[in-house]
Amino acid sequence: MNPKWTVRFDRIIGRRLYPIHRRVYVVTGGLVGHRSGAGPILLITTTGRRSGQARTTPLLYMPDGAGFLVVGSNGGRDRPPAWLLNLEARPEATVQVRRKKQAVSAEIIRRPEADDLWPLLAQHYEGWRYYQELTDREIPVVRLLPVH
Repeated sequence: MNPKWTVRFDRIIGRRLYPIHRRVYVVTGGLVGHRSGAGPILLITTTGRRSGQARTTPLLYMPDGAGFLVVGSNGGRDRPPAWLLNLEARPEATVQVRRKKQAVSAEIIRRPEADDLWPLLAQHYEGWRYYQELTDREIPVVRLLPVH
C-alpha cells in the first residue's frame, strides 16, 4: 500500500472509520480487521493518562518474537498519538491479536537504540519511514512484551 495514499486516507476519512474498525475487530474476533493492505493490525488498550479510562486503538504491528513492535507515528503528524502518551505515563496495556488477548508491558525505544530496528520496520511497512519524513518529531518504536 502506498504510504502517501495511507496518509491521505487517514487525514480525510480515517478518524471516522477507526471506531468502526475497532468495533468490527472486537465483534468478529479479528476475523475482519486483523489484516489490512499495510499489514496486520492489533488492538491495544491503554489507560488514559488524564481520564484513567480504558482507550482501545487499532495499530499496525510487526511480530517480534513473543511480542510486538508498533510505531508511534500518528501518521506523520507533529503530535505524538494519545496511546503513546498513555504508555509513557503507564506502560501496562492489553493487546488483542485476532481473538487472543494478553497483558503486555511497553518499552519505548528511541534513538540511537531504535536505529537498528528501522530497517526491519521499513521492510515490514515502508510507510513508517515515510511518516518520519513528514515530521520533525522523533517517531519512537514501542516493543510490547507479554506479561506472564
